[in-house]
Amino acid sequence: MRFKDKVVIVTGGGGKIGKAYALAFAKEGAKLSLPDLVSADPVVKAIQDQGGTAMSVECDVSNEASVKAMVDATAKRYGGVDILINNAAYFMTVKKSPFWEMDVAEFDKAMAVNVRGVWLCAKAVFPYMKQRGKGKIVNISSGVALNGNPNYIHYVTSKGAVISMTRAMARELGDFNICVNTVAPGFTLTEGRQVDPEYERKRNEQRCFKRSQVEQDIVGTVLFLASSDSDFTTGQLLVVDGGTHLL
Repeated sequence: MRFKDKVVIVTGGGGKIGKAYALAFAKEGAKLSLPDLVSADPVVKAIQDQGGTAMSVECDVSNEASVKAMVDATAKRYGGVDILINNAAYFMTVKKSPFWEMDVAEFDKAMAVNVRGVWLCAKAVFPYMKQRGKGKIVNISSGVALNGNPNYIHYVTSKGAVISMTRAMARELGDFNICVNTVAPGFTLTEGRQVDPEYERKRNEQRCFKRSQVEQDIVGTVLFLASSDSDFTTGQLLVVDGGTHLL
């Protein structure tokens, strides 16, 4: 029960990967806040069914007022904020194209959600973590930032920015005993997600572990960085991709 009575915000908590994080935190005693544009009520029910505590909050992470309202509502209900998992991202519906054909609005949307959203959420939780005298922020990047995948320049750039932002945040928040780290997962095959079997086979061949990556492969690393086990670890990038990138 590493997270007994800890207040954990998992942005994008209504999605499949967010759900995996939330269920794991709840199992170890955390009180969950699950902000998302879509309802996280099914995840909340799953947590409550196993005896846990969770709340669903409608939130647009790219909007400062929406983020502040979400964090304040979480703190009002649970008494503060201990941990932030910046998981929300614009990815599933991104439009792919060569960068010279990319629409400005499409580029800006990726940056607004994936970069500004991370910053706004960290900004909003800071006063509550400062009040606690400690805190944990885990920012989710992606292996594409290391690989430079073509036709995703907006997404690749945004996830690269998350890595740099994490380092800057760690420098500024160290005096407040707040750890900030990044996790860069590989392509994760969530339940019900349709992929080209041949492309997935080729992707798996590039890994040391030659199989598809699933949600549970990331959960342990995120929980480690959110726990007291990593209290002297900050500003770091942990790559969780089965050995595709060896840094």
